[in-house]
Order: sequence, then C-alpha cells, then structure tokens
Amino acid sequence: MELNEYQNLAMKTKKPWGEDVKGQLTDSILGLTGESGEVADIIKKYFAGVKELDKDHLINEMGDVMWYLAELAETLGTTLDEIATLNIEKLKARHGEKFSGYGNRNGKGK
Repeated sequence: MELNEYQNLAMKTKKPWGEDVKGQLTDSILGLTGESGEVADIIKKYFAGVKELDKDHLINEMGDVMWYLAELAETLGTTLDEIATLNIEKLKARHGEKFSGYGNRNGKGK
C-alpha cells in the first residue's frame, strides 16, 4: 500500500473536528504520544524479561502510531508521502554515502 492511499483510507475514521485546528492537533499529538508509549512499553517489558516479544502486538501498535501520524499530516495539510520524501532528502544530505546503489531493508546492496 502506498502512503497516501493509507492516509486517505485512515482518515475515513478521523473525528470530525471541523475548523478546530487546536482540537485536531491536540488529538493527534496526544494520540501519537499515547500509542508511541504503548510501543515503548512492549519493548520495555521484553528487555526487562517480563514478557516475550509479541511482534504481532508491536506491529498492531505501530499501526496506531501511523494512524495518528496520518491525522497530524492531514491537519497540517500535507501527506505522508511528502513527509517521507522530505525525510529521505534530509537523510541523503546527511548520509549521502549510504544511498549509493540499491539496498534492501537490511542495508545490504545488490
């Protein structure tokens, strides 16, 4: 799935804030913080030896983080695609040597 497609589909479940930008921003950032905390808690319990790493639960919570990022992007009038593109441009400027050639998710080039 493409990032903008995800954003468009996810925003079908966005609360109808109307023109209340402060309300939208508050919902987005508090939701993002809360869901990020849930991601951190899963990993914390794994590191502490309290629980095994539940990858399915972790991925599920990461999806919730992504939903709130999409809501925040929507509130700011931008897209996840634009955010991702700008971030890669920043990373290329900072770490250009790592972007030579094509690599997979493990960082190993072909």
